[in-house]
Amino acid sequence: MMKNRPDENEDFFERVYEVARRIPYGKVTTYGLIASAVGAPGAARMVGWALNKSFSAIPFVPAHRVVNRNGFLTGKKHFGGSNVMADLLKSEGIQVENNRIVNFKELLWHPEDDI
Repeated sequence: MMKNRPDENEDFFERVYEVARRIPYGKVTTYGLIASAVGAPGAARMVGWALNKSFSAIPFVPAHRVVNRNGFLTGKKHFGGSNVMADLLKSEGIQVENNRIVNFKELLWHPEDDI
């Protein structure tokens, strides 16, 4: 298997960041929906890798608004504390119980509706 060139990864990461920056305040989306929006269906894990590298990106990337396909906060360990991701979501009025978004389907933002 051939590895991607670094500039290909950077381009992919930037496309992920562009979509993530469009997630409305008080909404969430999934790794898979972002992958599809950037033309890479099936690359949900790579979206996660990109978001793990987004913390120093300018402008800010609201990675806390990206959850797994079932509404679970699977990326929470990358926020520097066990409750940081949930706290950020709660500060936007999103209810989180047992590391899962309450009313997930109602809060789910579909990138293709906005692109």
